[in-house]
Amino acid sequence: MSTLDRARCSLKAHPWALDAAIAAGVLVCMVAGSFVVPRGPHGVTWGLRTPDPLSLVLMFLAAVTLVFRRRAARTVLAVTGALAVIECVTGDPRAPVAMSAVIALYTVASTTDRTTTLRVGLLTMTVLTAAAMLAGPLPWYAQENLAIVAWTGIGATAGDAVRSRRAVVQAIRERAERAERTREEEARRRVAEERLRIARDLHDVVAHHIALVNVQAGVAAHVMDKRPDQAKEALAHVRAASRSALDELRATVGLLRQSGDPAAPTEPAPGLSRLDDLAATFRSAGLPVDVARTDEDTELPAAVDLAAYRIIQEALTNARKHAGPGAQAQVSVVRVGPHIEVTVLDDGSAAPGAPQAGGGHGLLGMRERVGALGGTLTTGPRYGGGFRVHAILPLTTQARTTAPGEPA
Repeated sequence: MSTLDRARCSLKAHPWALDAAIAAGVLVCMVAGSFVVPRGPHGVTWGLRTPDPLSLVLMFLAAVTLVFRRRAARTVLAVTGALAVIECVTGDPRAPVAMSAVIALYTVASTTDRTTTLRVGLLTMTVLTAAAMLAGPLPWYAQENLAIVAWTGIGATAGDAVRSRRAVVQAIRERAERAERTREEEARRRVAEERLRIARDLHDVVAHHIALVNVQAGVAAHVMDKRPDQAKEALAHVRAASRSALDELRATVGLLRQSGDPAAPTEPAPGLSRLDDLAATFRSAGLPVDVARTDEDTELPAAVDLAAYRIIQEALTNARKHAGPGAQAQVSVVRVGPHIEVTVLDDGSAAPGAPQAGGGHGLLGMRERVGALGGTLTTGPRYGGGFRVHAILPLTTQARTTAPGEPA
């Protein structure tokens, strides 16, 4: 970064210092101009003169006012314009106090719209020019009086040009940012669509192989006793189809993985066999948990086993967060006909997992998980305090097709 760029960044970071520097520069120019007289007794000549003390005071006040031009541009314009009018009436000959009003007019024009600039610029030009022509010591047609028209016009025009340029640059920057976001969103959308297409292809391929395995396994079971050679041939087909399905699955999953994805877990998915360890974890965290089970002899499908474990885990987590101090939890897993029922109760003073209490998505995740298996979930406060989570999961899971727009 060059020295000029560093200086520009420093001034942008300290606007007060920039305004003070501009005000000091304007004061120097006004004081220097007040010592010069462009008119002599024999025509237009240049010479030196001593300015009036009142003119010096007015120039100092106008410069100090310019320090606040960013905070209250119109107020600063009104004050500097009033000081310029006072100088036009009292100064002899006139000092260039109107320069501060031109700077203030530029600030107003660069920070407002064009209509306001036109109105304020015409008002400032009219007031200063009229004061100089009617009350000044010079003839009304003097070039110093006409110069006020030119300088006020230049200040308003320059400020409007700067404002227009800033607006154009900001619009270009916003369009560039919007185009960048659009490109990123389009890229993510295309990636998601491609991954969805690959997943659908994988589903079709694996479903075909699994159907073939199912048919060949049925043939093998049917002819196992009477025709063992044909059973061996069917089992060979089963082995080939399963190997092909695994190869397709491994290749597609490897394609879907990205460099930033976390490593796949090597341990098996948790289930109700680890329920005692889960309860012990919450007991060590300060939540007493009682576990009651009547499903030890029930073999659960993997999806149901995982869903039951996750529901209990989420419900106990919510109880630990929101049930309040001194709360206790009870977990029960019961086999009821073709279903497994999971119930988690707590006797806390708050409603764990409720959106108004925790603001999380625990209950929504439970409901989606249970709905995907074709089960039902009931949650809500208990009479007398506490919260209840009750899930009914079918032991036989079936593929469930969701219509578009239907909640899962």
